Amino acid sequence: MVRTERPNSVEESAALQGIRVEQLLRTIVIRRGADDYVFVLVPGGRQIDWPKLRARLGVKRLSLPNQEEARAATGYQRGAITPFGSSRAWPVLADAAVAGLDTVAIGGGGRGINLHLAGPDLLAHLHADVADVSRPATAEG
Repeated sequence: MVRTERPNSVEESAALQGIRVEQLLRTIVIRRGADDYVFVLVPGGRQIDWPKLRARLGVKRLSLPNQEEARAATGYQRGAITPFGSSRAWPVLADAAVAGLDTVAIGGGGRGINLHLAGPDLLAHLHADVADVSRPATAEG
């Protein structure tokens, strides 16, 4: 476990942890339907590619829950969401880039708390589905 002060950017978070930006994983909770969610793991510097994600999950519509709904679904506040210890064991879908990372940092359930481990080990532990569901981040989001 690695603890840091609260960073102001993804670049600062990576620097505080001594890793590259692409090794930082964001856990994004996605609503597939009523009381049906999935955790999507996306490396730093990348963003969800919504058409790819919808195709992989076999749905026409996905959405991001609001802060209260995300907390109810996971037990965590936004910014600290992680599959580890979630109030419900939602499925995990990791972007394909995660599998090739020797070390990744994933949130540990609180702000400034991260777990560092090998990408393949994380995927195995979480029984994650792995697919190309992201694209390089752009300035406009």
